[in-house]
Amino acid sequence: MQPQESIERFGYRQELRRGIGLADLVFYGLIFMVPIAPFAIFGSVYFTSGGMPVLTYLVGMVALLFTAASYAQMVKAFPLSGSVYNYAGRGISAPVGFMTGWAILLDYVLAPCLLYLVASIAMHSTVPQIPVWLWLLFFVAVNTVINLRGIRMTMNLTKVMIIAELAVLALFLVIGFWALLEGRGRDFSLSPLFNPETFSWPVVFGAVSIAVLSFLGFDGISMLVEESTGGSAQVGRAMRLALILAGVLFVAQVWVAALLVPDPEGLLKQASDTAFYDAAAVAGGETLSHIAATATAISWGLANTLVAQVAVSRLLYAMARDRQLPSFLAKVSVRHSVPTNAILLVAGLSVALGLFMSAREDGVSLLGSLINMGALVAFVVLHVSVIVHYVVRMRSTAFWSHLVVPLAGMAILIFVVINANVMAQTVGLLWLALGALVLAALYAMGRRPSLPDLPGSHEAGGSQAVHGR
Repeated sequence: MQPQESIERFGYRQELRRGIGLADLVFYGLIFMVPIAPFAIFGSVYFTSGGMPVLTYLVGMVALLFTAASYAQMVKAFPLSGSVYNYAGRGISAPVGFMTGWAILLDYVLAPCLLYLVASIAMHSTVPQIPVWLWLLFFVAVNTVINLRGIRMTMNLTKVMIIAELAVLALFLVIGFWALLEGRGRDFSLSPLFNPETFSWPVVFGAVSIAVLSFLGFDGISMLVEESTGGSAQVGRAMRLALILAGVLFVAQVWVAALLVPDPEGLLKQASDTAFYDAAAVAGGETLSHIAATATAISWGLANTLVAQVAVSRLLYAMARDRQLPSFLAKVSVRHSVPTNAILLVAGLSVALGLFMSAREDGVSLLGSLINMGALVAFVVLHVSVIVHYVVRMRSTAFWSHLVVPLAGMAILIFVVINANVMAQTVGLLWLALGALVLAALYAMGRRPSLPDLPGSHEAGGSQAVHGR
């Protein structure tokens, strides 16, 4: 890490242990996104996209590459845990940072709940003797114990898990491709990429609002900048690499699956939660179908939730040390250098919300809608932060990186939000309204959000221009 990236210059002490390299960060981002994430939502994406899941994932990857570029710019300016909360707070203003952190909390706090719930339901269907709630408690307990032991243990386990996921994915792709060569499924076709009979941009972007769930987690890499050995530059590279690798894997698996689904016309009329597993059965029989389903359950219930718990605990830690959340969440374990109380709070929320949602028929779909909208809103504010910080305040002349890319990324994301599910839009607005009430309460209590300033920053009188990237 560059000396000038020391967090002490922002008024903080280095409490988290630095020991995460580039490969660790890429593995972390991949396991957070889950290389086999489309297994679980393929049916919904196929249905919503009019049979064009490949185009949907390509558009989603491009949109988030713009977002990753903006993340790289802001993590360079503010190499701190807290991700978009810190970038918006320091790039625009502290109250905006609070609201953005509140928005991304909708993603980070609820994502583990959704993952635990999906995995528990899947495992219950495989082993019905064990109820959903007991599976949920098991997954939460295992991940919490691992994360409390320190970030190195988490990183080492994620490497093992991602290798296992990639092995299952390779098995599906090899068997699926061989099945297509033998004439099972449909002949090779470009229709999963483009179908003129169903294509329209609102249809595609409506599907992207669902498919983006598979990509959420790449942004969690920025949460580890205070634990990265290579600082902001390493984090920026890791985000781009993880996104591209995940996008390639997603496109490959949904293309093969789209050509293998046994009833494509029926899937265009009605979404199916088992569509991917049905496609796997066409390729390799019930054995491959069960392998895919079990891998989905384990990857969502252990691997993905493991790193999701890491990300949200770092966000809670960052907001708490700035006195925008209760201070007990900023406590760091002396022995393991992890935010212990934040991890335990996330575990408690996962159990409580997971058990509540497991009693609802629409629990999974409701959580999915909540998560996507919070992340999309936060990403839009991230792009605004780049423009305000670099172009308006720092007078940057690097217009491609600091103006064109953020504007393009913002436009794509806004179009996705506009075409998203109405329930997701409504719940997102309600969550932001609740955040505004909390912000008003902070003002009333005399705890107006504020962040320590960097000496020589714009608020301290600095107004130097920025040239180049």
